[in-house]
Amino acid sequence: MPVPMIDLRRQYEQIRPEVEAAVAEVFETQWFVGGPNLSGLEADMTQYVGVAHAVGVASGTDALLLLLQALEMPSGSEVITTAFSFFATAGAIANAGVKPVFADVDPDTLNIDPAQVEACITENTRAIIAVNLYGQCADLDPLMDLANKHGLHLFEDAAQSLGARYKDRSSCSIGHAAAISFYPTKNLGAAGDAGMVVTNDAQLAQRVALLRAHGADDTYHHRIVGANSRLDALQAAVLRVKFPYLDQWNEARRERAAYYDDAFADMPEVRPVACAECNQHVYHQYVVRLPRRDDARQFLSERGIGCAVFYPIPLHCQECFEHLGYTGRDCPNAVRAAKEVLALPMFPELTQSEQDEVIVAIRDHVASV
Repeated sequence: MPVPMIDLRRQYEQIRPEVEAAVAEVFETQWFVGGPNLSGLEADMTQYVGVAHAVGVASGTDALLLLLQALEMPSGSEVITTAFSFFATAGAIANAGVKPVFADVDPDTLNIDPAQVEACITENTRAIIAVNLYGQCADLDPLMDLANKHGLHLFEDAAQSLGARYKDRSSCSIGHAAAISFYPTKNLGAAGDAGMVVTNDAQLAQRVALLRAHGADDTYHHRIVGANSRLDALQAAVLRVKFPYLDQWNEARRERAAYYDDAFADMPEVRPVACAECNQHVYHQYVVRLPRRDDARQFLSERGIGCAVFYPIPLHCQECFEHLGYTGRDCPNAVRAAKEVLALPMFPELTQSEQDEVIVAIRDHVASV
């Protein structure tokens, strides 16, 4: 039988009555924008993460963009981020009207390397965005030290790391603010796009709240120019149903990751992306590095096994950033990772027999190389 990369239907079947009841209630009240579902979700998130403020927005991308816009950075400003992430991270920087600067990644965890960040800081640097890649936090303490030393903001791109921990602190609570994505495939996924900003900075939270609603804090009274970026009540209702299950689902992901790790322990050709000792991973993706990665991807596909490449082109090599002057010789760890990484099936309802099929296929591929 085919093994899917992810199967959202299995999770939905477990909570279908709760989701349907929550959605029906929204239609009964006809309160589609704002209201108790949104405020309730924001309150749930502040308690879960351990911060003072949460602001629901339309997507994880908007969470990043509005955070950057809230800083009101002058022309010529720079924001440093990783060279190896989903495009939204760098796209938000460019759309905020400032320059993205790309730092290389740690060769083992593939998270942004604080030493490389330090080398990128200039008098124009205003912020650092650390992506918590694949479900584990970046090395945030040294990044926070750099931010404090140079008077910068540190933002966590926590699109993949909700529920993760770093040195026994919650992801989303360590930088000056964090951006969360609730895209349907995330560990906590909505029924469409949705996102959130979390922070202990009341002024920053207030400004993001203004920006998400056309810059208005009262109807027709616009203090600044903002946008329409609201997390609607239907998405909030679905997320509130799912939220109590998040830790359980994350633990199931860790169990499946451990099963993969044990199976690949005697295969030096298969190198799982390392989890730093200080991290508790939530395995949004389970990613290995393989010889002849593209051949492996085709091999698994022919056996009906889902897999994916996150990410095949480093951000500094994207066509839209050619004007920045980077080449394929820059950020060599990111460039190498882009040629080697392969994400294997990973979701809480994945069965052991399905994992065994994946493991056998990987073994067969390695033996054929």
